[in-house]
Amino acid sequence: MRFIPLALAAMLLGAPAMAAELTGTLQKVKETGSIAMGVRDSSVPFSYLDEQQKPVGYAIDICYKIIDAVKKELNLPNLKVQLVPVLSSNRIPLMANGTIDLECGSTTNNVDREKQVSFTNTHYLTASKFVAKKSEHLNTIAELAGKTVVSTAGTTNIVQLNQVNAARKLGINVVPAKDHAEAFLMVETGRASAFVMDDIILASLIASAKDPSAYVISDDAFSAAEPYGIMVRKDDVPFKALADKATREFYLSPEGKATYAKWFQSPIPPKGLNLNTPMSAGMKHAFEHPSDNPDPASYN
Repeated sequence: MRFIPLALAAMLLGAPAMAAELTGTLQKVKETGSIAMGVRDSSVPFSYLDEQQKPVGYAIDICYKIIDAVKKELNLPNLKVQLVPVLSSNRIPLMANGTIDLECGSTTNNVDREKQVSFTNTHYLTASKFVAKKSEHLNTIAELAGKTVVSTAGTTNIVQLNQVNAARKLGINVVPAKDHAEAFLMVETGRASAFVMDDIILASLIASAKDPSAYVISDDAFSAAEPYGIMVRKDDVPFKALADKATREFYLSPEGKATYAKWFQSPIPPKGLNLNTPMSAGMKHAFEHPSDNPDPASYN
């Protein structure tokens, strides 16, 4: 009889993986056989619609690397991917309530947002600036005093704009837009003097404009270079660990650098535009040392 406890112990020690139960997003994905990816329609080149109205972009390519890791982890080669359109204003609530499982776009990772959601390793660094028509002769934040300035609702950019406006008493009429396309259209049609947004988003919108030469991006910035990350649910440790591992391996690989060049240094759909944006020193550091740190200073 004294050998029975030893036998039971051996059986228990021999099957830890079998006993581990799935939780959070991985459990949901396993049970439903699908994963919900939040996508944007105008965040070029991160997540936007091509000529067939199909979501494409740099962040979407990264998300599919995470999904490949999920397929392997759960042994679900035929995992269904559900594409869910999101806006800047609803992406965090849709993540928190379980509508989407990962968000693939141009979402800034910062301390405030980390109270509600989590982020994978940084995939881009950008600063908050403004675009205006050259005919407006605007280049500094001070020159926006008394002007109508638009920014996209639900972004860190409109928060920064409001903070600077109040702190410096500029008297700017701040107008929220539902998305980046609407905001740029307001500048294009003269309903706003400037549009405050991440510099790479502004560059992509200018490149897509009827007359790109008519616009200029400010030298003045509302922020230091801030990190973008793929958004996942807060406190979902197993899923975030899987996403972190997948993105880390991707960024450290030749494929990661090739994917960056594909979207930032090559012609992209639908018009064959080339953003001509090589990796900055900060981006090279982020790829060589993958991190989910929200502090811009950590990427210097």
